[in-house]
Amino acid sequence: MSFFNRNIPRSLDAPERKRLKAYRAGLLAERCCLLLLRLKGYRLVAHRYRSPFGEIDIIVTRGDVVAMVEVKARPTRTLALEAVTSRQLQRLHRAAQDFLARHPRFNRHNIRFDVMIVASWRWPQHIVDAWRP
Repeated sequence: MSFFNRNIPRSLDAPERKRLKAYRAGLLAERCCLLLLRLKGYRLVAHRYRSPFGEIDIIVTRGDVVAMVEVKARPTRTLALEAVTSRQLQRLHRAAQDFLARHPRFNRHNIRFDVMIVASWRWPQHIVDAWRP
């Protein structure tokens, strides 16, 4: 039995089980990314920040930089990179604007959008300043 299948009720149908397994894998990927970011000297501001416009997986600071981080976990790094769509990036940008409006203490910081990709059995890859709105 794999780690992600633990405690998943057998009463769920196959699509629900698959969705729950993917959700758990995503949480584990985010935790690995948080660990890597902490080792790099970042401080956690928010994890899974939700706004009416979307969700930001991780928000961290280091120095005068606030990084909005999108985490993608897939079997390969190529698939993880392909999973970052322009529509998602637009939602991320709107959610970041909402975050900054609600937390004005970060308005003087430099805002950056990073992507972290997690492939099976690989250390997360941090792509700094992956895109600009």
